[in-house]
Amino acid sequence: MSQTIKKDKLEVYVFETRAALGKKAAEMASDKIRQLLAVKPVINIVFAAAPSQNEFLDALATDDSIEWNRINAFHMDEYLGLPVGAPELFSSFLKGKLFDKVPFASVNCINGTDPDFNAECERYAQLLKDNPVDIVCMGIGENAHIAFNDPHVANFNDLKLVKVVQLDQPCRQQQVNDGCFATLNDVPQYALTLTVPALMSAGYIFCMVPGINKATAILHTLSDAVSELYPSTILKRHNNAVLFVDEDSYSKITR
Repeated sequence: MSQTIKKDKLEVYVFETRAALGKKAAEMASDKIRQLLAVKPVINIVFAAAPSQNEFLDALATDDSIEWNRINAFHMDEYLGLPVGAPELFSSFLKGKLFDKVPFASVNCINGTDPDFNAECERYAQLLKDNPVDIVCMGIGENAHIAFNDPHVANFNDLKLVKVVQLDQPCRQQQVNDGCFATLNDVPQYALTLTVPALMSAGYIFCMVPGINKATAILHTLSDAVSELYPSTILKRHNNAVLFVDEDSYSKITR
């Protein structure tokens, strides 16, 4: 770790490489999981699906000190309109990275293939009400979105826990930049997402954001006022949030 800073309530850890970032984030998340399981019979964790999470998820999946069978797994967003089992689905990504690798008590996937989108929002929202979130493991988008709360749909006072959103073009372009889709036209225009209040309800947030493509988002997150214009700025108001960046994503701050 090259340095540690604090922005409002947000702890920020800066690492030389994304590999070091992922390893340390997994260690800290594992420590918190064990602490919570020492006082609770079961805990609930929400995970993000994105290449930015690769190093973190790879390290976490090999941690045999975690009692996975006492953890319910959730994820935070999903595309609408893709076929069942499509590799681009976030549920498919997380199954390959984590959900199929460790013996969770339950894995609860958002069904983006259900034609009744509103019913699926209600179903998943009820799951979250029945299983209050202990930990969120997340990233930040190039446009400073969290989950699929892009600036034009982010609502810090949203009354819903899960909702249908239309993705903005920078968000959709990021999916091409990340290599998840070949062209912009291939990226779905709509998705289901946990809302900002649903994410912020977690007792603890671990936010992993490596890479030069995220430098502008990190600049806004840390330097701008808390605003729905840059949804990730809300992390500065959470009592137990940690942001992990590498020298690339932190580079516009240092300049």
